[in-house]
Amino acid sequence: MSVEKILKAELSTNILKALGSSGGGCISQGQTYETDRGRVFVKINHKPQARTMFEGEMASLEAIQKTGIVRVPQPIKVMDLPGGGAMFAMEYLKMKHLNKYSSRLGEQIAELHLYNQRLGEKLKAEGSTIGKGAAHSEAQFVDQFGFHTPTCCGYIPQVNEWQSDWPSFFIRHRLQAQLDLIEKDYGDREARELWSQLKPKIPEMFCDVEIVPALLHGDLWAGNVAEDDSGPIIFDPACFYGHSEFELAIAGMFGGFSSSFFSAYHSKIPKAPGFEKRNKLYQLFNYINHWNHFGTGYRGSTLNMMRKLLK
Repeated sequence: MSVEKILKAELSTNILKALGSSGGGCISQGQTYETDRGRVFVKINHKPQARTMFEGEMASLEAIQKTGIVRVPQPIKVMDLPGGGAMFAMEYLKMKHLNKYSSRLGEQIAELHLYNQRLGEKLKAEGSTIGKGAAHSEAQFVDQFGFHTPTCCGYIPQVNEWQSDWPSFFIRHRLQAQLDLIEKDYGDREARELWSQLKPKIPEMFCDVEIVPALLHGDLWAGNVAEDDSGPIIFDPACFYGHSEFELAIAGMFGGFSSSFFSAYHSKIPKAPGFEKRNKLYQLFNYINHWNHFGTGYRGSTLNMMRKLLK
C-alpha cells in the first residue's frame, strides 16, 4: 500500500495533493498535502523507533496545547509505514523566521514554565476541599519530574520515569543515559574519567534553589521556533516536567534568539543564584546529545564543558 493510500484512509480525505516537500529537519522528511480539511504537514521517518518518536512528539504537542499559552501545530495522527517506520500528520502552519515576536515568545515560554507552579498554588489556595478535586479543575498539578511517555531529543529516546528529585532525575535519565551511549559507541576514557569526577559534584549546584516541575518544550533551539502574522509558534517538542533553566541552555547555545527573548523571559522568571553554573551543566547535556547524534565534532566541547564545571 502506498503512502498516499494510507494517508487517504487514515485521514479520511478524498483530496490528497502533495504540495512539494517542505524539507523537514535533520531527522525526518516532511511533506505538505492539501486535504478535505485543509493543509496538513506529514513527517515521515523510516527508522524502527519512529513510532515511539512521533508518539512522544504528539503527546508533547498535546501537553503544550492544553496549557493554552503558546501556539503549536494541532497534532492529528501517528500512522505506521508499510515497510517499517511511521508517519505523523499535523496541522500545516505557514511559518516564517522568528523576528517580530521574539519578546512575546520569551514571555510565553516563561508562562509555560510557570503554568504548573500556578496550578499548585491554586490548589493550595482552594484547600483542595473534598468534592472540588478533579471535576473542579481540568488540569492536574504535577509534583514530580518526568513525563507520562518517552520522548526523543532528536532520535534518541529519553526515559521519563517519574522522580521526585530533580538532580537525581537529570543525572540518571539525561546525563548518565547519554554518557552510556558515548561509552558504548566510543569507549572514551577521558569522558569517563571526567564524568566520574563531575557526577558527585552535581547535587551541590542545586542546594540554594527550589525547583517546581515545569512543563518544558525540551528542545528549544532556533530551528524549532517560528512565527506567523498572529504570533510565535513552537514545534518539534520533546516535553517533560523538569527544571525551567534546562530550557534556556540550548536556546543560548546555537544562536537565533535575540536578547529581547531572554530579557522578556527573565522579567517573569528572574535568574536564581547559581544560574550560570547550572546553565553550563545543561549545555553539557546538549553537547553530549550532539556528540551522540552528529559524531566526534562535539567531543571537544563536551570535555571542555566538563572541565569548566569541575573548576
